[in-house]
Parts: sequence; structure tokens; C-alpha cells
Amino acid sequence: MAKSKIQFVCQSCGWSSSRWLGKCPECGQWNSFVEESVREDRYAGMTESTDVLAKPILLNQIDVLDTPRIPSGISELDRVLGGGLIAGSVVLIGGDPGIGKSSLLLQACQSYGGRETPVLYVSGEESAQQIKLRAQRLRVDARQLYFFPEVNLDVILEKIQSLKPCVVVIDSIQTIYKIDIPSAPGSVSQIRESSTQLMFLAKRLQIAMVLIGHVTKDGVIAGPRVLEHLVDAVLYFEGEAQHTFRILRTIKNRFGSTNEIGIFEMKTDGLLPVENPSEVFLSQSDPHAAGTVVVCTIEGSRPLLVEIQALVCRTTYGVAQRTTSGFDTRRLNLLLAVLEKRKGLPLNQLDVFVNIAGGLKIEEPAIDLAVVMAILSSFNDHPIPPKTVVLGEVGLGGEIRSVPQIEKRVGECEKLGFQQVFYPRGNSKDLSQIHTIKMIEVGNLQETSKILDHKVLKTQH
Repeated sequence: MAKSKIQFVCQSCGWSSSRWLGKCPECGQWNSFVEESVREDRYAGMTESTDVLAKPILLNQIDVLDTPRIPSGISELDRVLGGGLIAGSVVLIGGDPGIGKSSLLLQACQSYGGRETPVLYVSGEESAQQIKLRAQRLRVDARQLYFFPEVNLDVILEKIQSLKPCVVVIDSIQTIYKIDIPSAPGSVSQIRESSTQLMFLAKRLQIAMVLIGHVTKDGVIAGPRVLEHLVDAVLYFEGEAQHTFRILRTIKNRFGSTNEIGIFEMKTDGLLPVENPSEVFLSQSDPHAAGTVVVCTIEGSRPLLVEIQALVCRTTYGVAQRTTSGFDTRRLNLLLAVLEKRKGLPLNQLDVFVNIAGGLKIEEPAIDLAVVMAILSSFNDHPIPPKTVVLGEVGLGGEIRSVPQIEKRVGECEKLGFQQVFYPRGNSKDLSQIHTIKMIEVGNLQETSKILDHKVLKTQH
């Protein structure tokens, strides 16, 4: 009979120890160890399912073939995955509760289940009646889509081997448990064991496996970090409950780019892909309002035009507030320090609020100048001229640094009918094409004051 032993496992990284530790020596987290019972022989016979023993092979003898993909029929999801799912791959999707993970995958099963091979949707959280009601609302009616409400890992593995589906969806990995592991579902041992055995089965039977994962209050997938290392792709759903837009972002992808994002709009009949997000994000903007600036950001291979909003007002507290939505607060503090030092603005007694309209989160420094211009516009109560796009990274010396892929950004501005672009002087050598849009180069913050001066703009026409 198998013996069990007690060990302490870090909930953050999965590192185990024979005794309790206050701080994890692997990831540095405090108070992250939990006590768990582990069977000593649970990995015994793990290699029995291997049909042929692997042998070393020379690198130049490996044939690289085009890997066939399984498209979902949802353009934004296929964009993030690199064209679709791959047989034998394991994809992990995380996100806040209610953000649309289950709905999106159920919509994708409409296309997966329309093939000759079956699709299996395993749910440990919802009943068959709940899934059927959601499928009716989403208009999902695939003839080869099977639903299986089960949380026992051994039963799930047996059903997968007998049905041999092309795609398996596990909703969610935190609810699956192995009966001979004496710990609760969702614990480090259960998640690690369940995901490992599901991965082995997916590789052996060449099944595309999609795992849905819960997230912690910090926004990371619950469970050990080894879960993200085991899978082939990690996707995160982002979005605010008050906004209808959802962003599907790639964190890891062994079969494609990690820079792509998918943009969806939540409606009553499910998540719909947004084909032209720039027009959507700018559809409600007021070009004559002070404190608003349009910037072109690059997400993966796609240029996006978004609106930066800033509000500067007198503080009513002892310490001025710095509040952001979709923008890094530490980056805002840096830009405010540059404005105080290089432009002499008395911002230390003023509240500054910065918002990226539409619920987007942007981290690239190419939007620095747009944030600065939005703050200056709100501070002076002087709106930016309409049909203007601002590009550039702001350095600590007040210089405007160049941004990557300037041609793609300018082309998107031209396509949407903008009239002028302020861009860094360092990008002048990168502009090889002739553009119909008016190009105005800037080198430092002193030169950017002409953005707020309509007379200067009129003399340059």
C-alpha cells in the first residue's frame, strides 16, 4: 500500500520543503507555505504510457513541417493563438470571474464541434442545464460537442481516452482533483498533478487541451507557477466590469508570437471580435475637450489609436493625489517630476488623474508624450487641436526619444483621417515613405508647447 508523507509547499511557485518556512527560498514570498500530504508512489509508472522510448537525434536531421492548426472561427482568438490550436498543445486561459472565459470557449466549440471528430467540454463548476442555457443564449449548436460534468481526474482521463476528441476544454483546472491525493481541490498538489497528467495525455493522443484557470486577487493564475511552465501557451483576459471591451493577451506561446492581443466586445449574445478597434475606441471622444490627446500604440502587430485623458485640479487633501486607469502610476510620477523640473510647473499641490479611454492597459513608453500633453492641456485649460496624434517617449532630461514602428503608426493615423502627427526627431530617418498627413517633429518638451499654440500650427500650413 502506498505511503503518504507530509510536506510544505509554496503556493506561489510550488517549491516544497520538509518543514515549514516563513519565506520561500525560491520565489521570496512570505507566509506562502501550506501543509499537504503527498503519496510517495504517485509518479510510479508514469512512463508506462510511453509507446516508444525517445532517442537522441541530430539537430540537422529534424524535419520541420508546417503544423496544422485548428481554427476557432473567431478571428481575434485565432490571432492570439497564432492561427488556431495545435494538436497536442496545452493552452491555459486565466482571468477574473465573469470576464467571459467560459463564454468565449463555448463559442469556439461551435466551430470545433462542427468537424467530424468530437469536442469534449468538461465542467467542474456548472451543471449541464446551466451550460445548455448559456449555449442557447450564445447560439451554440454543434453536432459533435459533448458536455461532461465531472471533477474526478481519473474519470476524466478515462472518458478522454474512450471518446478521443480533437479538442478538450477543462473548466476549470482548480476544480479537478485526484482521489488518492489527500488534499482539497485547488491546492498546489492537486493542480500540479491534474495538469501534469492532462498534459501527458494530450501529448500522447495529440489532443488540443484548453485549461481555464482562476486568478488570485493579484491578477495571477491561482496555483503553482509550474502550471504556467507546463503548458504551451498562457493567455490572460483583461477588462473592467464597467466596460464592454475585453482584451485577450498572450503571456507565453511556444507556437506563435507573444505580442498579439485580441479585442472583444461583450454583448448579450456573447463576445464579439472587434475588427477595427481604433474607430471603436475613438467613437465617443470629444476632440474639443481640454486634457484629451490621441496616441497610436502598437499591440503585437496591430496599431491602435486610443485616447489619453488627463485632469489636473487643485487638491483638497494634504498630499496631492496621483490616480491612473490603464497607465502605470510610477510612470506618471516620473513624468510629473520631469514636468516640474524641465517646465517649472507647480504640480506638487495639484491632483493629477490619467485615464486611457475604453478600459485598455498600455505599458509601452511611446505614449509618454501624449500623457504629458494631456496634462499640459488640462493644466492650461487649452485643448489640443483636433485631428492631432502625439507620439514619443519622454526622457528624464526632457528629450523626446524615438518610438519603434513609426511607419505603421503613421499609416494608421492616415487611414482614419487624422491631419497631423507630432513625432520624435529621432524617427525622421525611419520615415521612408511619403505621407499625405502633416508631419511635425519635436526634440524636447520646450518644442512641444507649439502643440497647444494654434497660431504656430496655422503658420505651418
